[in-house]
Formats: sequence, C-alpha cells, structure tokens
Amino acid sequence: MESQTRNCQNCKKDFTIEPEDFLFYEKIKVPAPTFCPECRFQRRFVWRNEYIFYKTNCGFCKKNIITNNSNFNNFPVYCGECWHSDKWDALEYGFDFDFSKDLFTQWYFLLQKTPNINLWGLGNINSDYSNYTGYSKNAYLSVASNCEDVYYSKLVDKSKNLFDCYISFNSNSCYENFSSSKSYNSIFLNRCSDCIDSLFLFDCKNCQNCFMSSGLRNKNFYIRNKQYTKEEYFNKINNLKISSFKNLLKLKIEFYALIKNSIHKFAHIVNSVDSYGDDILNSKNVKNSFIVTKSENAKNCWRIFDGLKDSYDINGGLNNELCYESSLAADGGYLTKFFSHSKGNKNTELVHLCINCSNCFACIGLKNKSYCILNRQYTKEQYEELVPKIIQHMSDMPYIDSKGRVYKYGEFFPSELSPFAYNETIAQEYYPLTKEEAQEQGYKWKDKEERNYTIDIKNSDIPDDINDTDESIVGKVIECLHKDCNHQCTEAFKIIPEEYQFYRRMNLPIPRLCPNCRHYERLSQRNPLKLWHRSCMKEGCTNTFETSYSPDRPEIVYCERCYQNEVY
Repeated sequence: MESQTRNCQNCKKDFTIEPEDFLFYEKIKVPAPTFCPECRFQRRFVWRNEYIFYKTNCGFCKKNIITNNSNFNNFPVYCGECWHSDKWDALEYGFDFDFSKDLFTQWYFLLQKTPNINLWGLGNINSDYSNYTGYSKNAYLSVASNCEDVYYSKLVDKSKNLFDCYISFNSNSCYENFSSSKSYNSIFLNRCSDCIDSLFLFDCKNCQNCFMSSGLRNKNFYIRNKQYTKEEYFNKINNLKISSFKNLLKLKIEFYALIKNSIHKFAHIVNSVDSYGDDILNSKNVKNSFIVTKSENAKNCWRIFDGLKDSYDINGGLNNELCYESSLAADGGYLTKFFSHSKGNKNTELVHLCINCSNCFACIGLKNKSYCILNRQYTKEQYEELVPKIIQHMSDMPYIDSKGRVYKYGEFFPSELSPFAYNETIAQEYYPLTKEEAQEQGYKWKDKEERNYTIDIKNSDIPDDINDTDESIVGKVIECLHKDCNHQCTEAFKIIPEEYQFYRRMNLPIPRLCPNCRHYERLSQRNPLKLWHRSCMKEGCTNTFETSYSPDRPEIVYCERCYQNEVY
C-alpha cells in the first residue's frame, strides 16, 4: 500500500495518509479520515472547555455548583456526587434509532436530554474548582492535573505546592514554572529539570542556587551563566528584592530576552525511539504528538501521561489501547472509537460521558452498561445486527453541518454540536479566532458577559512589595490590570488564604493579573501543535528535522548533535 494525498474537507489543504495509517484504520475497522491532522486536533479541542466556569444549581440535589457548561444548552447539569450516583439511570432518556433521520441529529437530541456532569473529575478531594483533574487533593482552579495543593496550574502531575505552573512533573514548592520537572523551591524555570532553590533558568538540569542562566548542567551558584562563590551568590540574590513587583517585572523582561537569545533544541524528545513531535518522553514510535509519556505506536496525540498503545488522535488519558479520535480518553479504554469524556470503555463508538461500558454505540451518560444504542438497551444479538445497519445508514444519510462538511461514519462528533462555544474551549488557545472568523467557520461563540464587581482594591493601589501587605488583602476584590483583553479576563480576582501564605513564604509580590490572564501569559511561551521541516541553524551543519519552531520565529534552533555540543 502506498501513501495517498487527500484534500481536507475543512481547511481545503492537502494532507498525506501513510501506509502505516491505512494499516491502523484497517485494524480498527474505520475508513480513512476526511479532515487533516491539524483540523482533527482543532475539532477535538472544540469539545474541551477547561477554564470557563459558570454558577448554577445541581439539577438533582439543587445545591449551588459551578460548571463549564454554557447556559445555551438544554440538558440538566448534575453535581459530581449526584451524577456518579445510582439515583438516576441514563437509560431513561433512550429511544429507538430512526432510519428516516441521520445519526448525529438523533445523537444531539439525546445529548440535550441527558444529564451532564458539572465538571469532569475522578477521585478528587477538596477540588471542587478544578476541571479535567483526577485523583488530586486541594487542587484549585487547576486543569488536567494529578496533584496536591496545586493552584492556577495546568498539566501538572505528581506535584505539590505549586502555583501558576504549566506542564510540571514531580515538583514541589514552585511558582511560574513552564515545562519543568523534578524541581524544588524554585520560580520561573523554563524547560528545566532537577533544579533546587533557583530562579529564572532556561534549559538547565541538576542545578542548585542558580539565577538568570541558560544551558547549565550540574552547576551551583551561577548568576547570568557566571560562577560565583556561595557568599557572593547569596549577597547578590538578597539584593534582587523579588518581593517587589516592579523588580520582579524587570527580571521577567530580562528572562524572556534570555530565552529568546539562547540555543533551542529542535524538539524535546527524551529516551524515545522513532518519534517526532514535541515533549515526548520514554516512548516508541510516537508520531506528530505532543506532551506524551510512556507510549507506543501512537500518532496525532496530545497530553498522554503513560500507557497509550496502538492508538491515533487521542487527547488526554492513560492506559488506553487501540483507541481512535477522543477529546478526553481518561483511562482504561480498549478498542474505543470517536468518544469524549469517557473512561474504562471497551468496544464502544460515538459515546460521550460513558464509564465502564462495553459494546455501546452512540450513547451518552451510561455507566456499567452493555449492548446499548442511543441509550436504549438491546440483547447481544439485536445489537450486533443493528449496529452494522446504522453504520451503513451513516454513509447513506450522512450528517451535513451548516458549512457543508459531511459527517459519514468515521468522523468525530461535528464541532457545531459541541456543548461549548469555540472561545470557551482550548481550541481558542491553540487555534485562536476572532468572533467573526469563528462564526464564519460554523462555530458557536459566547459573548462576554457583563460583570458588576465592586472593586475593593484598584490595580494601581496594590502594594508593590509583599512585605507591605497583611492578611487583610485576602478575599478582597482586586481589579485585573488587563480588564479588557482576549484572554477570557475575569476583570477582577481574589487572593485566597493559601495563596497569600505561599507568596509570603516565597517572598513574592501580589500578582496584577487575574488567573485567566496569567494563564494566557504562560501560553505565549508554548509552541503550536504543528511541525515544520527545517535545517539546523548551526553554521556548517546540514542536518534537517521536524520542529514546532516555525521558520519565522527568532529563536536559534539546533539539531540534536549541535545542541549537545553546546550545552553538555
């Protein structure tokens, strides 16, 4: 079988399907995709609202809760306790398949009837304000994490006492770290590991008591890539006065310039074989994927933390095998295709919010069920006879969205059926659009809601130095510096007790931006989910590679060999 070039029915650009791709599609018995990999990423992200929350009441127990579901949906929203309980049964909302209508129209009707969970989380303790988080304790406004005492952070695993971090593993007592691991008592680390008592480091490993440096390995008492004695080091660090917001801001500006002018490795792929993408660790044969660990034979995947095998187009999850096209795979899936916000399913297709189900097709909200179609129970024999007929019907009578995109069997859920507006989801983070662009492309858009905060502290009145504050600032409504931006700004924010204690302990000033704006500032440091074929920028080197650094970026990008010669 040879490679084939297809034209994406969404962006109209050509993309290539390789022989290994056809073998995978044949193995799991699905047709080849009609959307290119990038448009498939975008389509899955439209089904994932991580950060935008609303107040509501549980549709079952009536208590006050927060949810990521917009009010333009008709389905009831249950709190986690009620949704996971046996007090209700999603089979009550099922109905027989109607061959006079396309499947997705009927599936969307089921979606608007069936109770939805307020936030996605499993096994959490005291983490009511965190989303897409599992087996965490005291997580607050943190996303896609497995952690303890972590606040305003995203993609954090096996870490504790973190604030405002993005992609962090096995770390403790850190602030504003980006894509770093195994670090302790450090702030503003960018792509570092095994660093202790350090600040403003880029691409450093196994360093202690270092400041404003890049490319260090196994160093102590370095300032701006220069060695100092222990006494000299602490004299200079104590004079930094990072407790002052003005001083910290100057250091941040210097740090971003340091990163820009440093040598960058073309991709962050560690202990991995036959893999390309970025942030891939301990994996084999992982292609065009990002933030992946301990996986094998995977392609077009994002945020996989352990144990994905023989799977394509998977977002978020662990210990899944032979799975395809998911916006949130959670864990324990096997031979599951076209699914969202589900866990532990076997041989299921087109399911949403289903847990520990097997042999279910086009279902929503089921738990521990088998042989169901559109939430209607069938016998094994009835199910196995009806599903092939529905699959054929999906090709004979496909769903066609408002922009003319055709959804036959083999496609993920149509974007326009998502319960979220485009700008509520992480699609807006990775593929930002204006309101006009989003609506032109057929996506829903959520206009900014009017906020009527009574501001207790104007931004200009926040004390410059943490030492000039006391606990009376906790719980006050503080004006966000931005107020009007494209970062889902909440316009105001509060300092919670744990946060204030952390700032005092770490000698850090009160932030000037709301958590959403701080989150978007961190995102500006992240590369896109896209690869370019480039040459090494080291003079005389002819090596080429696939990298997430676009050719118009200012960074100096080296191949593996040239990079190793510079930093080790």
